[in-house]
Amino acid sequence: MAMAMSDSGASRLRRQLESGGFEARLYVKQLSQQSDGDRDLQEHRQRIQALAEETAQNLKRNVYQNYRQFIETAREISYLESEMYQLSHLLTEQKSSLESIPLTLLPAAAGAAPVTGGEDGGGSAGGARDHLRGQAGFFPGPAGPSRDGSGPGEEGKQRTLTTLLEKVEGCRHLLETPGQYLVYNGDLVEYEADHMAQLQRVHGFLMNDCLLVATWLPQRRGMYRYNALYPLDGLAVVNVKDNPPMKDMFKLLMFPESRIFQAENAKIKREWLEVLEETKRALNEKRRREQEEAAAPLGPAQMTSKATNPFEDEDDDEPTVSEIQEEKVDLSMEWIQELPEDLDVCIAQRDFEGAVDLLDKLNHYLEDKPSPPPVKELRAKVDERVRQLTEVLVFELSPGRSLRGGPKATRRAVSQLIRLGQCTKACELFLKNRAAAVHTAIRQLRIEGATLLYIHKLCHVFFTSLLETAREFETDFAGTDSGCYSAFVVWARSAMAMFVDAFSKQVFDSKESLSTAAECVKVAKEHCQQLGDIGLDFTFIIHALLVKDIQGALHSYKEIIIEATKHRNSEEMWRRMNLMTPEALGKLKEEMKSCGVSNFEQYTGDDCWVNLSYTVVAFTKQTMGFLEEALKLYFPELHMVLLESLVEIILVAVQHVDYSLRCEQDPEKKAFIRQNASFLYETVLPVVEKRFEEGVGKPAKQLQDLRNASRLIRVNPESTTSVV
Repeated sequence: MAMAMSDSGASRLRRQLESGGFEARLYVKQLSQQSDGDRDLQEHRQRIQALAEETAQNLKRNVYQNYRQFIETAREISYLESEMYQLSHLLTEQKSSLESIPLTLLPAAAGAAPVTGGEDGGGSAGGARDHLRGQAGFFPGPAGPSRDGSGPGEEGKQRTLTTLLEKVEGCRHLLETPGQYLVYNGDLVEYEADHMAQLQRVHGFLMNDCLLVATWLPQRRGMYRYNALYPLDGLAVVNVKDNPPMKDMFKLLMFPESRIFQAENAKIKREWLEVLEETKRALNEKRRREQEEAAAPLGPAQMTSKATNPFEDEDDDEPTVSEIQEEKVDLSMEWIQELPEDLDVCIAQRDFEGAVDLLDKLNHYLEDKPSPPPVKELRAKVDERVRQLTEVLVFELSPGRSLRGGPKATRRAVSQLIRLGQCTKACELFLKNRAAAVHTAIRQLRIEGATLLYIHKLCHVFFTSLLETAREFETDFAGTDSGCYSAFVVWARSAMAMFVDAFSKQVFDSKESLSTAAECVKVAKEHCQQLGDIGLDFTFIIHALLVKDIQGALHSYKEIIIEATKHRNSEEMWRRMNLMTPEALGKLKEEMKSCGVSNFEQYTGDDCWVNLSYTVVAFTKQTMGFLEEALKLYFPELHMVLLESLVEIILVAVQHVDYSLRCEQDPEKKAFIRQNASFLYETVLPVVEKRFEEGVGKPAKQLQDLRNASRLIRVNPESTTSVV
């Protein structure tokens, strides 16, 4: 009941919209007044949208049906024109036969002169007609077998073609085609299709199966250079309406290009159009007869010829008739006859699936069947359409096309290329398309605000695109050659290199702090781990691509710490720290606790005093901060780099303490220096060693040696110079 009401409502709405006095503004005004709220308007909008989609589908269906009817009507008109031409020829022969009857009844003496005169008249008329056609460049083609054997012979036609084509450079291969002869030729002027600007002078040679276009050679009079060759079965001729000063023009359509030519006058243009159509019709008729002869059953004379031949060897195999019958393949079915035209329609309408379905149907039909000449000819026509279809699909996947829609937008073209057996090409084009899309997405990111914010956006865009590409690749190429998956891994590595290049320029080339670089690398690793959901682990690739940049960052920050420590050492007075306020002391305790120094309370004195030097405290905070940030960047390839950097930083501090302990003469200051040295050896170094082992997973022998040594560098006790 509800469905019937909805159908009646839809039909009523359709009638209302189709009425002649319909006004959209008035209709919307009435609808808004009658509706109860937003929900009614939404429902009405959905009904109108559904009606619009239904109307669009009907229009598409009608256009397609009309297009097919137009093609069928044009084909019927062509057949009717051929039959009318044959009928006219028969009527002309009947008329000449009837006119010759009274002349044969006259006496020989009286009838000799008229008969002779008639023959001479006919001969002179025919000679004049041949002379005129020769001047216009017309060479008659074969009109079928002649009873009296009159008409130009094949040798004469071939000789004429050879003579003319000797004037064309670069077309010697045309002379090797058997049965090819010249039908018509003449001078033309080519114009540009878009702006109708004159391009060049050309000369056209129309053969019985193709059209040759040659360009003039100005420096060599009467000579031409080969330009293009178009088979007649893929050529369409269109008359261009005169629009002064552009007149006497016609267009040649060869998918996917077209060319416009101008004849010398209207008469020559009409001759070109007529002879092109006649030659195409004759070629189609010839091939149709060949197919019918190939599909027709053997006659009785052919079947009994071998049995009645007295010269045949009796020991030869018997089944010659069956072998000949096996060579016959039925190509008379309507869908096979119309297959090339249907493929052209599908390609023009971008119905790629329909075109591939037709090709699959033909391949299935011709499977396990022999390949006589008609089948080879059909396959040659189909192969040309396959080439055109492949070119269109390749263009759909080219990086120059719109990259919107994500990886799913390429699925249609990729799937059809795979069905055509072009799996490798489809994989290559798909990955090139996605590489261009990823590159464009990265370039469109605006570099603004903090570096960490940009890195978050960069990682989101890149790894989301990579994840979508991997899923789409797995969907499209499931069940294909496993070599495609290797190509995807190679492509993913190159894409990762492009990402790391943009990442490094923003993070490392801009000299960001080590903490910022560590946070950015951490974000990149976290996004990279998301690829594990689809079985991809590119963490090692990020490590390999970033190792040099991270090494440079560690080395740079190590040098900064060493220079700062040396500067503080040069101004060291070996005095206790006075933080002035309890708040400052509490903050320092929290900082030292976060660095891992849990027993810092024993180094604090009365009020706000700290029984350590400012240099040692600053060194401890800076060293532990460096270690924490470096561990965020750590992976096995950086083990020795990090360890050597820590050793160099620690050596600067302990060497300064050792030097001060040997040079200081004041007993009170000397005791204070020993207290700072004890803090370094017994508190700071164990904390560094423990934190390093926790972050890396294994102990460091170099740090143990530093901690166990009472003095890191032993020098001559009498010496007052430092190794630092």
